[in-house]
Amino acid sequence: MASTVQNPSAQSTAATLRSVWLAQAQASPWITFSLAATGVAVVLLIIAGCISAFQSNEADNVRYALLGGGAGFVATAFGALLAIGLRDISTRTQDSMLGFAAGMMLAASAFSLILPGLEAGLELFGSEPLAALTVVVGLGLGVLLMLGLDYFTPHEHESTGPRGPEFERLNRVWLFVLAIALHNLPEGMAIGVSFANGDLSVGVPLTTAISIQDIPEGLAVALALRTTGLSARASVLVAAASGLMEPLGALVGIGMSSGFAIAYPVSLGLAAGAMIFVVSHEVIPETHRNGHQTPATLGLMVGFAVMMFLDTALG
Repeated sequence: MASTVQNPSAQSTAATLRSVWLAQAQASPWITFSLAATGVAVVLLIIAGCISAFQSNEADNVRYALLGGGAGFVATAFGALLAIGLRDISTRTQDSMLGFAAGMMLAASAFSLILPGLEAGLELFGSEPLAALTVVVGLGLGVLLMLGLDYFTPHEHESTGPRGPEFERLNRVWLFVLAIALHNLPEGMAIGVSFANGDLSVGVPLTTAISIQDIPEGLAVALALRTTGLSARASVLVAAASGLMEPLGALVGIGMSSGFAIAYPVSLGLAAGAMIFVVSHEVIPETHRNGHQTPATLGLMVGFAVMMFLDTALG
């Protein structure tokens, strides 16, 4: 009988991750319980939402969401491929590109998530304060979600170094990979939520914006991975694979927002909160760490303007 040979390095990394998460959970039992309960609730909402979407002949919305998430993955992979020919791109240009991506994410949060969320809440409650409160609750949940992931997932930022529990026990490449996953998840969730009501005037501009800004992100991630010692091919593959979090996030987003009427504006706020958190916590610090604040800020303004135009023109 042939024996299966497993990679000792992969086994060691998996074992380290398990021990790190277990130690962090034991150190903060209440946070662990809260996150676990939230995770169960989210899974149940996803299942209920997807069943509801299919039973109510809204399966097209699920397909739209998966196609939108797939577009984000393709754009990320395309940007990663560019790293092969542009491996000598200057850090100034990288920071400007990331600033552009940050501007698009901020504008998408405002025009494609928060504003439609307020409109949906107003239609649901007939009260502007209640509509605003519903979206604010979603914003808070999005921030809490990203804070929990940031707390429990060992990862690394170029600007602040390793983060999360017992980061020194993990290989630096894996820290980068986990940081990338944290970054792409809320983008996919935003795409999924934007298609939950079958309103293409909301989903198409947001998906277009996220896909456009995924190109420089994929490039920047692949270039960053090169600095960790990975080969050009491995860097491109890992950066491209990180885009798979977007169709997964899209399924999470549409599942959460399709089950109950109030879940739609709350989910729009949640996706916006998660994206704004990522921009402030990760992207902007990355663009400023090399002293390129001005070109990065100009890139952010251009990205914001482009997304605002796309939202108006396509919406």
